[in-house]
Amino acid sequence: MAEKKVDVAILGSGTAGLNATGKVGPSGKSYLLINGGEPGTTCARVGCMPSKALIQVAEDYHRRTHLNRYGVDGHTELTIDIPEAMEHVQGLRDNFVERVLSNSTDNMGEKFIQAYARFVDPHTLELDNGDRVTAEKVVIATGSRPIIPSAWEDFGDKVLTTDTFFEQEDLPNSVAVIGLGVIGLELGQSLSRLNIKVHGFDMAQTIGGTSDPEVSNMALQIMQREFPIHLGDAVKITEEGEQLRITAGEQAVVVDKVLASLGRIPNLEGLALENTGIDLDDRGIPLFDPTTMQCGGSHIFIAGDVNGERPILHEAGDEGKIAGYNAVQDRVRAFRRKIPLAINFCDPNICLVGRSYRELDLERTVIGEVRLAPVGRAMIMGRNRGIIRVYGDKSSGIVLGAEMITTRGENLAHLLNWAVSQQLTVGDLIRLPFYHPVIEEALQTALNNLYAQVEAKNEGPIKELHPL
Repeated sequence: MAEKKVDVAILGSGTAGLNATGKVGPSGKSYLLINGGEPGTTCARVGCMPSKALIQVAEDYHRRTHLNRYGVDGHTELTIDIPEAMEHVQGLRDNFVERVLSNSTDNMGEKFIQAYARFVDPHTLELDNGDRVTAEKVVIATGSRPIIPSAWEDFGDKVLTTDTFFEQEDLPNSVAVIGLGVIGLELGQSLSRLNIKVHGFDMAQTIGGTSDPEVSNMALQIMQREFPIHLGDAVKITEEGEQLRITAGEQAVVVDKVLASLGRIPNLEGLALENTGIDLDDRGIPLFDPTTMQCGGSHIFIAGDVNGERPILHEAGDEGKIAGYNAVQDRVRAFRRKIPLAINFCDPNICLVGRSYRELDLERTVIGEVRLAPVGRAMIMGRNRGIIRVYGDKSSGIVLGAEMITTRGENLAHLLNWAVSQQLTVGDLIRLPFYHPVIEEALQTALNNLYAQVEAKNEGPIKELHPL
């Protein structure tokens, strides 16, 4: 058994762990990056990147259904080879993973250890390779894994998660997607567009994480055109021959496989956190300050999906940087976190920016709205289904946030996020240029609608322009 002593031990080599390492390394402090399981980020291996590869394949193939509008003949003869498509997705996935590894752990030598760790005491880690590590500071960045109810485990490989989906060489003829958040909607729509029979289920009454009733209703209308969606009831799964029967309330379907997209659970069991002396919440997650990533007043920091706070790649990266920075400082420093931004890459995109509808004080808020149906550029593209809702402070006109389902929402959401981050008013935004014809004109219409309702108006003879 080897005994090692370092200033900082970082547990987990995903996005948060690598970003923490990026701050610890240049400090001159001694450190070890310890990772159990496959190295590489969730994003590259089973998340953001392979899902976007599949989405692109599905969107390109689905586009054939629009070609008859333009007089393009022969589109009905197009077919797709699913095994070849999955091989393409896996090839891109492997490339992304290799790029992550070649720029990180492959070059770390003895500073990187592949092993699972558990706390023996607040400063001592026991590794499953027999070694022990004593660390002055510890960063926990062990990530998360898909939730699978224990009762579903008996169905074996008939129940897929993102951990197994992208390993499939072929896809089944029918799938029940259970859980219609980001992953469920993205993959469910993509599977449907690849001619796979899809049924979607969720206990919630809304899909895609929306809380604005107008956006929620529009999202449901649009997605139900893609595949049947059943909401509001718990799901029960039973075997029916070689298939699975999915029952939810009065709805029942028989499918080849299930895609479970019920969320993710932090990878904390096995760490023996009871030996750290830090306080845990009722889920067993360490209590921590999201501006410092410090667990109580201890020497332990927690970052990334494992803390259950903001399970999004850029947030995990920020948390890793904050944790790594504070782990090598004599005094812990607090950092201002970014304005929330969430993007679902279904078609149209569902996006949440800043304050969501559920977080608004509706008595002090005004809402600007535009529906995509009459927007010229969207009509030309054949993508004029959707709605954009922008929220502003009624008195000052400061933009607070937005919810939307719209084509190119991934771009509009960034523009609005930057505006919210800079505390711009709706008057500031409508003074900016909007080219014609672009999708941003839809946002312009929503902003003009919002501006008409706020009390604070910009001065000047032409309100949209700066006075000379």
